Amino acid sequence: MDELIITHFVKTGLGWAGTGALMVVMFGAMGSARGIRIATAQAAGVLSEKPELFGRLLVLMALPGTQGFYGFICAVTIAMKCGLITGTVTIPPLIGMGIFFTGVSMGIVLWRSAIYQGEVSAAAINWTAKKPEESGRAILLPALVETYAVLALLAAILMIMWLTQPGITYLPTETGGKQ
Repeated sequence: MDELIITHFVKTGLGWAGTGALMVVMFGAMGSARGIRIATAQAAGVLSEKPELFGRLLVLMALPGTQGFYGFICAVTIAMKCGLITGTVTIPPLIGMGIFFTGVSMGIVLWRSAIYQGEVSAAAINWTAKKPEESGRAILLPALVETYAVLALLAAILMIMWLTQPGITYLPTETGGKQ
């Protein structure tokens, strides 16, 4: 067991990067599940009285689920850029740590934004229940929260790309600088 830990967290960045990939998926999925629960619970109440609104409420119920997909996209990006998919680990431990913190940071943003989006979707569902003709406008409210999940995804992908760009080594040199 100790040799596995040393190999994956000290000799290479595999353990750090893999854990970061798992964390972003976990937080994104947890937030999406909770956000969808909030929105669908509200929609269930509305649909019990107005079942004809199902088509208008479906997008509002599903919107908080996108953060889970963003977490998956980030995890796949980590796996591709770090050699997790090919089995050829290409990152040192410090870069793995950077990727770990990127995954955790993005995961927390996804987790919270999915919950907030579920709450805003519930409010938009109430609006649509009272004024079905306003359903198009109502979708804009939770879409505003979505903006920050997309921003987190883009920032994480850029950070992963910067950290794993080829040709750069982050090992100490005789001059003490980056090679």
